[in-house]
Amino acid sequence: MINWGIIGCGNVTEVKSGPAFNKIRDSRLIAVMRRDRLMAEDYARRHNVPKVYSDASDLINDKDIDAVYIATPPGSHAGYAIEVIKARKPVYIEKPMAASYAECQMINLSAKKYNVPVFVAYYRRALPGFLKVKELIEEGKIGQVRFVQIELFKPASVEEKSGKPSWRVNPEIAGGGHFFDLASHQLDYLDYLFGPIVKTASVALNQAGLYEAEDMVAASFIFENGVAGSGTWCFSVSPELRRDRIEIIGEKGAISFSTFSFESIMVTTETGIHEYENERPEHVQYYLIEKIVQELEGKGKSPSTGITAARTSRIMDEIVKEYYKDKR
Repeated sequence: MINWGIIGCGNVTEVKSGPAFNKIRDSRLIAVMRRDRLMAEDYARRHNVPKVYSDASDLINDKDIDAVYIATPPGSHAGYAIEVIKARKPVYIEKPMAASYAECQMINLSAKKYNVPVFVAYYRRALPGFLKVKELIEEGKIGQVRFVQIELFKPASVEEKSGKPSWRVNPEIAGGGHFFDLASHQLDYLDYLFGPIVKTASVALNQAGLYEAEDMVAASFIFENGVAGSGTWCFSVSPELRRDRIEIIGEKGAISFSTFSFESIMVTTETGIHEYENERPEHVQYYLIEKIVQELEGKGKSPSTGITAARTSRIMDEIVKEYYKDKR
């Protein structure tokens, strides 16, 4: 049995992750921490969690806790993760792994020193629909892959337009803007399909002027296996122009799917258009957490680790480096 503690029981833990810890075999959530103790107590009461903390160190050093899930904003990931690692406990970190690639390296160096496993919440590496895409590619449904295209367009939020943006577009807390929060899922998943990205060229801009972080990014990249890629991310379009699409083009066809809206997977070949379901699980992190628990019990392997996640942070940093060179 793996007894879990959560540092930072905010919105992401309400449905996406938190309840899964108690639904997975040989897994149990026994403690939560939030600096606002009343909010932590409220969460614990609603989710039937027996222990509550307002200090992260107290949770980390609880002798009954075997592993810790860090669900705070990225700016605090490295500090908490290294403290967990020094306590010689496995750590599961929300994505992106940290606010920068340098901080990811610090986490991984610490993990190597203390021989502690690190996992990161890039859960699309374990979701059935996204595994189906991987299977279709490996079966040769579209032949040899030539290139991949990403399009993610979203309107600015009401809060951003009113001058009260969230921490997600505060580079000191989030590492960057929505690109870091959302594109990280896409770039990590493509790393899972095609291996590491080895070369990038990019432009990052702030076009709407609603906050400090980048709000538009265009990038081209090449994976180590020779597949080419490009992406356009814009977070200040009109609501009618929302777009969420990844298209993988091969010599014999194409696979198109969404990252966040869980639309059907569409495969176009010379035999026609074929549709595959991409169902959204009740708790989207369930399958990855299950893989992590299995690894911790010596029964399997997690597809998302500190090593793989750091590669994604390295590429994100590379893509936006010109934008931030005089800002950090």
